[in-house]
Amino acid sequence: MDDAHLRELIPVVIGVLVRRGADFASAEDAVQEALVKALEVWPADLPRDPRAWLVTVAWRKHVDAVRSELARQAREELVHEEPPPGSVTSVDDTLHLYALCAHPSLTPASAVALTLRAVGGLTTRQISEAYLVPEATMAQRISRAKARIATVDLGAEPRDLATVLRVLYLVFNEGYSGSVDLAAEAIRLTRQLVALTDDPEATGLLALMLLHHARRPARWTAAGGLVTLAEQDRALWDTALIAEGVELLQGALARDELGEMQAQAAIAALHADARSADETDWVQVVEWYDELVALTSSPVARLNRAVAVGEADGPAAGLAALAELDATLPRHTAARAYLQARLGNDAVAADLYVTAAREATNAAERDHLTREAARLQGCARQHDHP
Repeated sequence: MDDAHLRELIPVVIGVLVRRGADFASAEDAVQEALVKALEVWPADLPRDPRAWLVTVAWRKHVDAVRSELARQAREELVHEEPPPGSVTSVDDTLHLYALCAHPSLTPASAVALTLRAVGGLTTRQISEAYLVPEATMAQRISRAKARIATVDLGAEPRDLATVLRVLYLVFNEGYSGSVDLAAEAIRLTRQLVALTDDPEATGLLALMLLHHARRPARWTAAGGLVTLAEQDRALWDTALIAEGVELLQGALARDELGEMQAQAAIAALHADARSADETDWVQVVEWYDELVALTSSPVARLNRAVAVGEADGPAAGLAALAELDATLPRHTAARAYLQARLGNDAVAADLYVTAAREATNAAERDHLTREAARLQGCARQHDHP
C-alpha cells in the first residue's frame, strides 16, 4: 500500500476512535503512533484489512496512554472493552473530521496545520518543512489546535463546508517547499472531499486548483524567477489537467448553484482557453468578476476586476475603476503601475513599480517588480534621449 492510500485511511480511523470514546487529540496521537508501526510492519506483512489493523493498533495505543493516567479499575474496564481484531464497521466520519479541523475557533494557520496532520496524514516534520518553520514551532501549533477542539463532539459538529474549502485553498496556495508538495496534497484532499459531498462548490474548488496547477510548469524561470501569466509559455501548460478542470467546472455550473469557487474557476478557465494573453476573452472575465464581487464583496476581487477592465476597455478605464478602491489594498500599487505602463507612462509606472516592490510580501514578487521598474526606467530614458 502506497503512502497516499495509507493517508486516506487516517481520518476514517480517527473517527472510529472518537466514536469509541477517545477525545480528538488522543485519537489523533494514537493513529500517528499506529502509522509508525504500520510503516515498520506492512512492507513485509501487509494485513488483509489495513483499516481494521490500524483501528486495532491505534486503539491499543490509546489504551496504553490512558493506562498511564488512570487507576487500575479504569484500566481494566478499558482493556475489557477492547474489540477483537477483524473487520471494522463504522460511520465514515471523514467529512466531520474535515469540518472539525477547520473549526472556526482555530486560526487559519492552525486549521491548515491540523488538516494536514489529521486528515492529510503528514508528519509534523513534513508540515514544518513545507511551511519553513522549526519542527518544535509546528508541534506547538498543532498541539494548541488539538487542545482547543478536544471537547468538540465530532458527530454533532456542523459541517461548515465553506470554511473547509477555504482551508484547503490556503493549503494549495502554499505550493511547494520542503519534502511535501502542498499543492498536490490539497488536490488529493479536495478530490476526497468532492467524493464525500458531491457539492458544486467543492467541485468548483477542485476545478480551480487543477486549472492553476496546469500552469505550474510555466510559472517560474530556471533561475526561480516569477513569470507572469501574460509572459508564460503556454505550450508548457498541462492540457490534461486543463481539460479535467473545465469538465468539472461545466458539471458544477450546470447545477445552477453558483458560488465563489465556481466563479473563480470560470475566470481561470477563460485564461486557460486563450492561446495568448491578447486572445483572452476579457469581457467575459470582467463579467465573471462581477459575479464574484456580487457573491463575496471581496476587495481583492474588486482589484482584479479593475485590472480586467483595463484589458477589456483600455488602461484608462482600468485606472478609473482602480481609483474607486482603497489604495492600501495589497498589490494596488502594482496594478496602477501595470496600467500606467499600458498607457505609455513609463516614468510614472517605473516609480510605482519601485514602490510596489517595497510593499511586496515575498522575494519572487519583489524581484519581478524590481525588474519591471528597471525595464521601464530604461524605456523612459530612451524616450527622453532619442
